[in-house]
Amino acid sequence: MRLNEKVVLVTGSFTGIGKAIAAACLREGARVLLHGRNAGQGEAILRELEGMGPEKVAMHVEDITLAGAPERMVASALGAFGRLDAIVNNAALVASSNIHTTDLELFRQVLETNTLAPFALIKAALPSLRKQKGCVLNIGSVNAWSGEPNLFAYSVSKGALMTLTRNLGDTLHREDGVRVNQLNVGWVLTEKEIERKKEHGLPEDWYTQLPRVYAPAGRILQPEEIAMAAVYWLADESGPISGQVVELEQHPMIGRNPPKDPSTIPS
Repeated sequence: MRLNEKVVLVTGSFTGIGKAIAAACLREGARVLLHGRNAGQGEAILRELEGMGPEKVAMHVEDITLAGAPERMVASALGAFGRLDAIVNNAALVASSNIHTTDLELFRQVLETNTLAPFALIKAALPSLRKQKGCVLNIGSVNAWSGEPNLFAYSVSKGALMTLTRNLGDTLHREDGVRVNQLNVGWVLTEKEIERKKEHGLPEDWYTQLPRVYAPAGRILQPEEIAMAAVYWLADESGPISGQVVELEQHPMIGRNPPKDPSTIPS
């Protein structure tokens, strides 16, 4: 097993990508601390994943932006499993906004969740990660490169997270033996994304009718596909690699030249 006996803390793991990563880690032999804000969701996913071994999974319910929350999450992992080998900073606030609809209150809220909370958790976990020569995996977004017009604050927060990853991936690796890497994730079919697009007026089955210019494969990514990539970066097989940001999307982020007629893309 690729993560045998490692202890992994996955933020925002009651749904979506975080839930898929937590499940993949358990299948690879890890022990996992789940995290989220909704206790009901947490209890449901805890019961589901306990089938892989009740002694291998625990849960922490708290808003990650609260003062002291990162320290309490680390304490929960140590209390449940006695060590901490890796953290996955997955929890994020996806807020639709542009320059006209973004005020400072919203901007601060997005930055607190998507950039400052991951930093605070890394800092709180560093003594444990240093001891285990562990690693950090930040879950970013392809929007970090510039972002969609109506994802302004979110895109800026993910751009900042990308710089944080590259900076700490260098300094923490040299000084503490702790690797820091990031997955910039493209369009993923999570429960929240399904609901978000329906709120935007798209039909119930919008994800079955995607233009090829946006989804050359005819579909978008599944959370489980992101999870399998995450396992590599959490496992020892990724060796000494640190400070890297990897795009997980089905078309290039830079230099793309899509056809004017999406129907010309081969099926």
